[in-house]
Amino acid sequence: MVTQESDSSFLVKVGFLKILHKYEITFTLPPVHRLSKDIHEAPVPSLHLKLLSVVPVPEGYSVKCEYSAHKEGVLKEEMLLACEGGAGACVRVMVQARVMDRHHGTPMLLDGVKCVGAELEYDSEHSDWHGFD
Repeated sequence: MVTQESDSSFLVKVGFLKILHKYEITFTLPPVHRLSKDIHEAPVPSLHLKLLSVVPVPEGYSVKCEYSAHKEGVLKEEMLLACEGGAGACVRVMVQARVMDRHHGTPMLLDGVKCVGAELEYDSEHSDWHGFD
């Protein structure tokens, strides 16, 4: 699920997700010398990917985030992990998902990914409002 890229960033593949659903994603980053124990998300906001926690573990860092599948296709969302004491020390993490529309297929979640709910959606076919006739 986690692979290190040539530019020292990490790619996290999370599988096939369903559009308009929220997912909790937990993965482990290997030890990174540039990061210390006081890791936080760098101020590069992503509307669809939010860091929930980073915990040091013997294998490196256990990272938990929340992802909102907002549109169809192969999507990549970026998150920067930085540490308080480091001058510009950060690690780039790309989360990649394949998002299906709501009428096709079955989600296939990789290990560490769980659906935590569906987002509210507006369906005009079922609306009681019919305009100004």
